[in-house]
Amino acid sequence: METGDVQARLVAFLMVIAGGIGRCLLLMVDYSCTPEEVQQHFQTCGTVNRVTIRTDKYGQPKGYAYVEFLETEAVQEALLLNETELHGRQLKVTAKRTNKPGMKQFRPRRSNPYAGFPPRGAFAAPYFYPAYGYGKIPRFRMPARYSPYN
Repeated sequence: METGDVQARLVAFLMVIAGGIGRCLLLMVDYSCTPEEVQQHFQTCGTVNRVTIRTDKYGQPKGYAYVEFLETEAVQEALLLNETELHGRQLKVTAKRTNKPGMKQFRPRRSNPYAGFPPRGAFAAPYFYPAYGYGKIPRFRMPARYSPYN
């Protein structure tokens, strides 16, 4: 890694901590679009720090991207580029929302999807006492005397 690259990453990291970076979400991005083309499209808004085009596990683009600017005011200018065309498709530009802590309530997962719900309309049979006692297994005994037909 070059020192210039390390310094650029450090500056970007410090800008994130200071809250000086603005991000926006692009929807309806063409699948053949490259990050360089998206960066060139949004160059008029401000200094583009990073363009991230999301892909699936096979490496195919999902159709949306994130653009990160060094200035927060650049996001407002990028919103003016909503419904502009890139590669023949109309882009939808929105400001990227930030996750607020505590908004999602914790719900533990159930191991069995049917657990916890009583069966519908099922007839509950009376409790059955086994004839041999709890935990006992019936044993088949040897006959008391010899029987030639068994």
